[in-house]
Formats: sequence, C-alpha cells, structure tokens
Amino acid sequence: MISTQFLNYKNCNIRFWLCFILFVLLFVQSSNSYAKVKLPPPSTIEGYITLLLINEAPFPGEKNYKNEKDTKLAMLSILVVLDNRLKHIPPGYKQKYIATVRTKNIVEIIAAGGKRGQVDGFYLDSNGKPAIVPRVTRRVKNLLNIASKGKPGIFARLLNYAAEISGKYLKGKNINDMYVNLKFIPPYKVTGRAYSWMTDNLSFHPGGQYITIPDKNKGSLGGNRFFTLKKLK
Repeated sequence: MISTQFLNYKNCNIRFWLCFILFVLLFVQSSNSYAKVKLPPPSTIEGYITLLLINEAPFPGEKNYKNEKDTKLAMLSILVVLDNRLKHIPPGYKQKYIATVRTKNIVEIIAAGGKRGQVDGFYLDSNGKPAIVPRVTRRVKNLLNIASKGKPGIFARLLNYAAEISGKYLKGKNINDMYVNLKFIPPYKVTGRAYSWMTDNLSFHPGGQYITIPDKNKGSLGGNRFFTLKKLK
C-alpha cells in the first residue's frame, strides 16, 4: 500500500515539472516572438544599397506613409532606377546625362554629385569610400530600435525587405520594373523604365528630357515621384 505522504510527494513532483515545462515553452515562445532584423554591414555594397532604400521610403508614423505595399513598391522602384542608370541607357542618351557619371559601379551611381548630389546624404569620402551623413544612420538606428521592441510587424518586414531585394539584386536576380512598357505619356513618346525619383511635389522636377510618370501608372510611391525619359530615337 502506497502511503498518502508518498502520493502527495509524487503529485507535487509532477506539478513542479509540468510548471517548469510550461515556463520553458512560454519563455521560448516569448523569445521567438520578438522581431529579428539583420541588416548587412553598411561598409558592404549590399548594406549601402539597403540603407539607401530604407532612407528613401516612409515607415509607419512618418509623413507620406500609406501602407506596407506602397513603401515596398517605392523601395523596389528606387532600386530599379539605380539599375536603369547603370545598365539600361536608352538610344540617343548617354549615361552621364542621366546619372551625371560614367561608370559600371552602382555605388558611384548612388554617390554621384556628393552629399547633396543624386541621392541626398550618400557620397564618397576623401578616400573614395562610400559614406553616409549622420542623420541617415540615426534614422535607420531608430527604425531598428522600434522594430526590435515587439513582435514581428511592419517595421521588421520593411527593413528585412530592403535587405532582401538588395541581396537578390547583387546576386543577379531580375527585378521587376513596372514602368518598362510605358510608351506614351501625353503628349510625348517615352522610353519606358524609370530613370529618376524625387520628393512628390508639383514644384520638383529633374528638368531636361525627363517626363513625369502619372498616378495612373503608379508614378507616385512612398512620397516619391518617378520619372521616365522622352524618346529620342
């Protein structure tokens, strides 16, 4: 016959181990629930492009933020512009007219013109290395801080998306240019593809042969306005 004392001891042991297992499961679940964001080092080409995409697109709570899809499309379209300036110069144009530099290096496309050049805040330092102004790193650090405080959400997804498409691009995977088939924007024939972006403001225009891509063609994304070129040939 088993004594009452033994049964009580055994039940206590079972309860202890059940509570312990439950605690471990809850701890693991809680640990896994926090957002995991890992951006490539800014000293790498992938990291430099990633920071550019993050910096040029709005996040929740910021001016011009609409929704996650809009911000992701803005990031993708900015990457498309960089690629077009690098690899897809239309007939009748020279790369230097479009990108202000002649190069096969995407970092030089980004940094062309210095701190207030083609991409505000991104430049080459005195040693010719990619550099970024402090306000850009402060903003990205703040976004990372917000993303890491709670469960995986929009902030984490947007940050990871910027890193993801930068990595895929550098590995040679095709990126979708939604403007590639644009042929006519009244009253002009156009080259298709996007070659510039600016803050979406009616008073802002890159000038020259650039043609504004209208809203009906998704020319406005993430508070940015995208531009194609007038067809010359």
